[in-house]
Amino acid sequence: MSDTPTDTETNRTTGTDRTRDSLNTDVMQWVSALAALIGLYVVASPFIFEATETAIWNDTLVGTGIFVLAGYNFVRLSRDRLASVGIASLAVLLGLWLVVSPAVIEMGSNELATGTAVSGLLVAALSAYNAYANNKADTPERTGTRA
Repeated sequence: MSDTPTDTETNRTTGTDRTRDSLNTDVMQWVSALAALIGLYVVASPFIFEATETAIWNDTLVGTGIFVLAGYNFVRLSRDRLASVGIASLAVLLGLWLVVSPAVIEMGSNELATGTAVSGLLVAALSAYNAYANNKADTPERTGTRA
């Protein structure tokens, strides 16, 4: 096998070459772990900054959801499986909700509103990348396992 991220296989029935894309699961684990940690920050932030009761419920529930979803993909990647694209897509939606929620919900402080929106933007970007990369890949690959 080569050292490139793609391998070429020949289809025996048609005689055509097919490129197989592999995904480095070590890197994607870090992406999922970072999204999960941001979810934990979202859970903790209403207790750090001044917050309304609605903001506490919003950030606690959405942050917990992000933590669970990103954590699930982290576990899948640690077991040499590709991450779930559907789970990552749901995390993107939760991240986008965090971006718009300060405009919809009274947060209680500017610090909490800014932190929630920035956290949502980061989660949406990381989870979108996770979904894209895992959807494009055919096989998982660990660093250092190639010959």
